[in-house]
Amino acid sequence: MSSSPLPFRIGLGYDSHRLERGGPLRIGGIDIGDDGPGYFHAIGHSDADVLLHAVTDALVGAIAAADIGRLFPDDAEINRDRDSAEFVTAALTKVSEAGYQVGNLDAVILAQQPKMAPHIDTMRQRIASLLGCPLDAIGLKAKTGEGVDAVGRSEAIAARVVVMLLRAD
Repeated sequence: MSSSPLPFRIGLGYDSHRLERGGPLRIGGIDIGDDGPGYFHAIGHSDADVLLHAVTDALVGAIAAADIGRLFPDDAEINRDRDSAEFVTAALTKVSEAGYQVGNLDAVILAQQPKMAPHIDTMRQRIASLLGCPLDAIGLKAKTGEGVDAVGRSEAIAARVVVMLLRAD
């Protein structure tokens, strides 16, 4: 059964990674901190950017395409230390090929440490640039774990993203 293209589509993305001491932490396409012991880095096969991984899954999820794990397997050597901006770019190409464009995106970073507030605007600018949309189409905030669970104990970092795609004219 075939259906007519929807005027809009919504996608949800989520990702999490373990944290270890020593930085820098790559998140939202930027590096936070240095490699000193007071900083953290995320553990992952690629650059472990939880925010861009969640953005990628939100984009492909909105068009019902394969998720990030199927597109960029974590057991493929080509993806080792890979820049997650490449994942977002590939997902955006799929979105465009499906006849859609980004309307807006809203995201939450879940991290006890490091503090995200000083970096939010830079991350928003980077994501807007990657998606080719205006800055006011990108919402981003950060929440701590309040000492609860792996996020609250600074053992993990996570991100949740929702995206609205609009039919391209």
